[in-house]
Amino acid sequence: MGPKVKKNAGKGSKTEDVEKEPPLQAVVHLDAFEDRFLPFTLERPRCLLTLANTPLIEYTLEWLASVGVEELYLYSGNHTEQVEDYLNSSRWTRDASPFTLELIHSPSTSIGDNMRNLDQKEIMKGDFLSVYGDIVANIPLEAAIRSHKSRREKNKSAIMTMILREAGDYHRTKDHHMRRCFVIDPATDRCIHYEQVKPRHSPRLNIPEEVLKDHVEIDMREDLLDCGIDICTPDALAQWSDSFDWKMPRKDFVHGVLQDYETFGRTIHTYIISDGYAARANTLKTYNAVSKDIISRWAYPYGPDMNLMADQSFQLQKGTVYKEDGVILARSSMVGKKSVLGKATSIGEGSVVTNSVIGRRCVIGRRVRIDGAYIWDDVSIGDDTKINTAIVANEVSVGRKCEIKRGALLSYGVHVGDGTTVKEDTRITRTKRKREHENNEFSRGPTDNKIVGKGGEGFELQLDEEEEEVVEALRLGIQELDLTLVDDDISDLDSDEETDTAYEQRSNSRTTSFTSNASDESGETRRNKADFHHEASSSIFDALQREQDPDNIQLELKALRMTSNAEDSQVRRAVAVAFSKRITNLIESGKSPKEAVDSSIPANQRLITSCVKETEEQAEFLLFLQTDLVHRPQGNKILLFAVNVLAENDMVDGEGLKVWWEDARSSASEELEAVRKETKQIVDIMADESDEDEDDEDEDDEDEDDEDED
Repeated sequence: MGPKVKKNAGKGSKTEDVEKEPPLQAVVHLDAFEDRFLPFTLERPRCLLTLANTPLIEYTLEWLASVGVEELYLYSGNHTEQVEDYLNSSRWTRDASPFTLELIHSPSTSIGDNMRNLDQKEIMKGDFLSVYGDIVANIPLEAAIRSHKSRREKNKSAIMTMILREAGDYHRTKDHHMRRCFVIDPATDRCIHYEQVKPRHSPRLNIPEEVLKDHVEIDMREDLLDCGIDICTPDALAQWSDSFDWKMPRKDFVHGVLQDYETFGRTIHTYIISDGYAARANTLKTYNAVSKDIISRWAYPYGPDMNLMADQSFQLQKGTVYKEDGVILARSSMVGKKSVLGKATSIGEGSVVTNSVIGRRCVIGRRVRIDGAYIWDDVSIGDDTKINTAIVANEVSVGRKCEIKRGALLSYGVHVGDGTTVKEDTRITRTKRKREHENNEFSRGPTDNKIVGKGGEGFELQLDEEEEEVVEALRLGIQELDLTLVDDDISDLDSDEETDTAYEQRSNSRTTSFTSNASDESGETRRNKADFHHEASSSIFDALQREQDPDNIQLELKALRMTSNAEDSQVRRAVAVAFSKRITNLIESGKSPKEAVDSSIPANQRLITSCVKETEEQAEFLLFLQTDLVHRPQGNKILLFAVNVLAENDMVDGEGLKVWWEDARSSASEELEAVRKETKQIVDIMADESDEDEDDEDEDDEDEDDEDED
């Protein structure tokens, strides 16, 4: 059963006949029933992975205590013994704990199984919270709970309230590969339709006709962050029990209750929060984003120097560097901004650590370069090694003169031999799951020296074909795991009441790119730009898919631009991204890159020429196109054929190509250089033709001068 603490009853109430308010209860789902953190979760539960050097579960439990939870039930399946050992040694099972805690070892395979089991136990006395074990939040819930209870008193059919956070369309902790749309009746806050949409595959929503007929006004919200926090009633548990095929809270439960509204009349409502911080670290991307927010103090009071655990001793130093006691830095070593160093870690002579989190008892050799990485506890790194934007788990050993490239994941106990290069996006582990077992049965896999080098230990994790969804989630998460390239600004979770000092610090530290102009833009301005880009690029992409007349597309874009007060540069970016998405979409349907480009750009060139005329505009458009193609399949081929078609149809000229090519931003990273490499031949040809034209014009001018003299 696991840890269970029972508190003594109070000394008594003022009167025996007054009905006591039931205690606030909560259920925490420690398993999310997916494998987005492989290979780490083969050996550890996600809730015990460290986030800014603190186990993830600590943030969740601390927040639940702050909102007044008195009775807590934790559902755990995989690695329950590790969770139990951790809790037994933590402050949460001591007499001074703010809540009673019970760990339930469950063979569940879904959240739905947990909820049905909870219903069978009949331990929920009233309204309760349902959350995940990977939440970092500082939001109060008193108002949300009051609103839920008030609604419940008037309407017993209101069985659940979802806590949602306003975050804008391009919040970095949102899943941009799966759009979550909440259709809400603003008069009652009732959710009347919910849909998850993959933008590339299904650009439209399927809203039932009766929903549109029955409601005078509706809000369609794609700007909301689903925090994974629900206020539930016991009736909600009964609904789970009545539907054994429901597995997930949104895709199954919410969708099912809404579908059955005409039959049973049960409703689900929303409570939208605009201030405070709430996010889930449920993917590699959000793990990175939430870590960054904690380090940058946008999740205040949560920060390394809050020292959530009794044995922590972090102090905040200049440059947003956090250090624990006992850190040893060589005289010539350097620790850059946005870094965290755990207790008893040592860094050798000439080594540089920037934008990284380093755990406890790590030994980092001489002349090591670590940038944008997460290094957990007890890791050793040999001299002259480079680690760039990777996660290195506990007790990993990396030899001398190694290079760990972007997106690499090194799991527990892996050893990388001297002189080894670990390629981008490689996942290395020592452990594999026994095929006849689904949960905690593992065995040591054979070492692959081609992957870990001579004397190394570990092999590359290969997933089965039936796990394609897992592969995609990992691929997307690894690609977006980038601590150094993400804007240092808050991830759109800041409160409106930030101080002038905080704003000034944030402005000064913001990195500038061609997609965000000045460092003195307000958060609202940036959000408006992001909203326009999302709406404009999606609208153009949809129109290109439907093969609408380019003049009509241009008119719609002009109207949107006027209502949004968007700049010319924003329009060019939206057009470039829409064409990039459309060409990629055609390639996915079976066309070659050349065929996809030829069937997209020439027929719609008026859409491009309407916003791309002058040399600088041509260069900017090409830069937008190049940047978007960096992360798309066959992006280099698409750019090659696109530039060729643009040049052939006089949409760009030699001078525009030259300005683009010589712009430092187009070669600011290895990825940008790689995607444009094959296009150099076209740039050179166009530049030569441009020079010849200028020479011809000069010769003509000289001939005219000679004729005048005669």
